[in-house]
Amino acid sequence: MLDFSPGTALWSLAASAFVSATLLPGSSEVVLVALLAKFPALFWQAILIATLANTLGGMTSLLVGRLLPRKIDHAALRWLERYGTWALLLSWVPLIGDALCVAAGWLRLNAWHCALVLALGKFARYLVLASGWQW
Repeated sequence: MLDFSPGTALWSLAASAFVSATLLPGSSEVVLVALLAKFPALFWQAILIATLANTLGGMTSLLVGRLLPRKIDHAALRWLERYGTWALLLSWVPLIGDALCVAAGWLRLNAWHCALVLALGKFARYLVLASGWQW
């Protein structure tokens, strides 16, 4: 195993969390668990950094959605039209979450409300994952 400093580990987590929330493949959960295995004292820092970076990645997908042509029909659009911004609480779900973020941008949902709901859902996911791992 490579020997990382706490700072390097947190930056790696941030990069992984950001990429994982975009349309690119990634697995920030694995990086989070590895970081906590090596540096358990960074529990809250790791969760907050992963949440922030993953939320920023989701907002990047939302921006991509705003740039798409207006002639798209997708299940994620219908889901957001039905449940509104609160559907973004599921933005952490692989594949579906990325589509929800893009669809939110395409529908021009309120960016601030989207960011808040994204952060809540992502924070809850990372907290459950990290707490479950430590338990």
